[in-house]
Amino acid sequence: MAELKIQRRIRHPFVAFSDRADAGKQLAAFVGVDSGAKAVVQGLPRGGIPVAAPLAEALKAPLQPVFARKLPIPSSPEAGFGAVALDGSVSLNQALLGQLRLSRGEIERVVRQVEGEVQNRARKFGPGDTPRVKGRTVYMVDDGLATGYSMIAAAKMIRRLMPQRMHLCVPVASSSSISGVEPYFDEIACLLVQESLPFAVASFYADFHDLSDQEVQDILRKHQAL
Repeated sequence: MAELKIQRRIRHPFVAFSDRADAGKQLAAFVGVDSGAKAVVQGLPRGGIPVAAPLAEALKAPLQPVFARKLPIPSSPEAGFGAVALDGSVSLNQALLGQLRLSRGEIERVVRQVEGEVQNRARKFGPGDTPRVKGRTVYMVDDGLATGYSMIAAAKMIRRLMPQRMHLCVPVASSSSISGVEPYFDEIACLLVQESLPFAVASFYADFHDLSDQEVQDILRKHQAL
């Protein structure tokens, strides 16, 4: 199980960050800097990239996008029953699937569709292949964890690439999502863990707009130029 580093456990949400960049700065200060680590920072596009950038700057480490997406419920696409990563690593909410009673064929059809979307996103934001992290300390970042399934799918992919250590860094998370991702990381840093429901990542941000592709590309391009 991961070593947990949590700044504060709360019952109810409140606006803690002006935007994702502010959340990233607060997170970087909380995580601290290990100047001796051979580190790489990975953000899940879109929302994880502006949060990851301040941490990458503090660590003087490369910033990479890492790709995983939610598997939408056919009857309710805003909700998901799991996630899939670029290499096909899948994380499924088995309890929810038991309630949904989706057939194996329906599940496989959604997985194939989302795999294609993940590959398209990888071509748009990155080199289109899995990152090189062997022997390095990986810091994986998102703007928050509601269920954690996208992060689990991404973590499964990265773990297979044999990093030295894997750290998860997020500004906010639900208590259940922290429990869910804990087996997949060596260390977890989170500023705010909400222990009650309902939970929504957006509740903690004054500005939580949907990032455009251009915004993400600009951040990645700026960081590559540093």
